[in-house]
Amino acid sequence: MTTPAASPRSALLTGQLDMIWALFEHHAERIGDEDCLWEPVAGAWSVRPDGAGRWVADFAETEPDPVPTLTIGWLSWHIGYWWTITLRHCFGGEVPAREEIVWPGSAEASAGWLRGLRDEWRTELSALSDADLDGTGRTDGHPLFGGATLTLAEVAAWVNFELAKNVSEIGITAHLRKALS
Repeated sequence: MTTPAASPRSALLTGQLDMIWALFEHHAERIGDEDCLWEPVAGAWSVRPDGAGRWVADFAETEPDPVPTLTIGWLSWHIGYWWTITLRHCFGGEVPAREEIVWPGSAEASAGWLRGLRDEWRTELSALSDADLDGTGRTDGHPLFGGATLTLAEVAAWVNFELAKNVSEIGITAHLRKALS
């Protein structure tokens, strides 16, 4: 049996991912450890070492209103969190609990972690056929979508959108830190 060829739709999604990723790299090369942990306001959500030295993210099961201001460290953890969950759920492997997904502890390690997730996602995405993208078998029961039935194309589009949003928030926070320093 032959594997169906990747579709122009998967090429569109990977091309979009590549454009968004270029913005990530633009910001990542300018961000240091202190930038990641800078709290723009009191009460900002961040990543903090626990008793075992693991960097855990501030989190609430129900999102607070108003939504807290976020640090770059938290935002980069959040990208790694939803990408890890999505990769494991859609392409195999054990889906870890949120508490098991920790921030790597530095700007450089965080960027490396996210690059690895991006490479893994891009490899999987580039091989998808139209039938794969239109299917729901890989996405059924995705823990981040509250039981909604989404096609793999819809999940891939969400990944691109969520990444663009989070990378933009990282950039805004980095610019704000530099402006206030």
